[in-house]
Amino acid sequence: MDIFVSTFLKMFFIMTPFFVLSVFLTMTNEATVQEKRALAIKVTVAVIVTSLVLLYFGKHIFSVFGITLDAFRIGAGALLFLSAVELVKGNKESAKAQEKALSEIAVVPLAIPVTIGPGTIGILLVMGASFESTSSLIVGSIALVCAVIVIGMMLYSASIIEKLVGKQGLLVISKITGLFLAALSAQIIFTGIKNFLGLDT
Repeated sequence: MDIFVSTFLKMFFIMTPFFVLSVFLTMTNEATVQEKRALAIKVTVAVIVTSLVLLYFGKHIFSVFGITLDAFRIGAGALLFLSAVELVKGNKESAKAQEKALSEIAVVPLAIPVTIGPGTIGILLVMGASFESTSSLIVGSIALVCAVIVIGMMLYSASIIEKLVGKQGLLVISKITGLFLAALSAQIIFTGIKNFLGLDT
């Protein structure tokens, strides 16, 4: 249960759901409610598939390139920290609405890199390599899918949320999410450094 809860919370915040929601609303500004909901389902499926591939093949990627888990922890944590800073400052690059069919933006850019950015990819690889047993990997996978589904439900209800919170409210919540991300990334970096130096604590 601890693995489920911790994985769920980590992935939910790492994927910056309120930023994703803001971008989603921007890119579907002219779409109908039905079109937004159909797109939300496609984005959710794309994110689940991509996330699970990264989670399950993380160990193999490490072995192929000869990268240690702690080195990747430090690198991924640093990338995540930069994303958090940009999110708090409001400078995180957002995709501009383009004259494309909604089905064409489900995978790129909404799934990748808006929802699954460089920092998220790094964390998924680290998590996949750090699970010590098949059972913990399965529980972590279920938690990951649940986190993505919750974000998908937010996108599915995007029109309702926009009316309730307002665009300014979403911006404020996005910045608060950035603060949580900064703290989480710092913890990941500290863990990598501690393990690399063989410190006990």
